[in-house]
Amino acid sequence: QVQLVESGGGLVQPGGSLRLSCAASGFNFRGYGMWWYRQAPGKEREWVATIVSTGATTAYLDSVKGRFTITRENAKSTLYLQMNNLKPEDTAVYYCKTELPSGTYWGQGTQVTVSS
Repeated sequence: QVQLVESGGGLVQPGGSLRLSCAASGFNFRGYGMWWYRQAPGKEREWVATIVSTGATTAYLDSVKGRFTITRENAKSTLYLQMNNLKPEDTAVYYCKTELPSGTYWGQGTQVTVSS
C-alpha cells in the first residue's frame, strides 16, 4: 500500500535550518509529482511547495521563496524540503502528499517549531 513517512522536524531557533524528508513506498515514486503542505495551530492546511516527477520544475508559496528548497531523489523514493532562515511563523506540522490515479495520499506529518 502507499505510504509516505515524514521525518526531520524539531525545535529550531529563528534563523536556523532544518531538512525534512518524506520516504515514499508502495507506488512508482519517479512517475508522480510531490507536494509539501503545512498546518499551523488553529489554521487551515496550506500548500508550501511542489516538484514535478523529474524534479525539473518546482513552485513555492511566496512567503517561503528564497528560504525553502524542494528536491527529490527518485533512486531513493525520497522527497526533501530544505528550510533555511526559519521564522516563528514557519511553525507548523509539515506534510508530504502525492496524487495517484487511485487517490490522494498524505503522510502523518512532522512537527517544526521555530522559537527562541
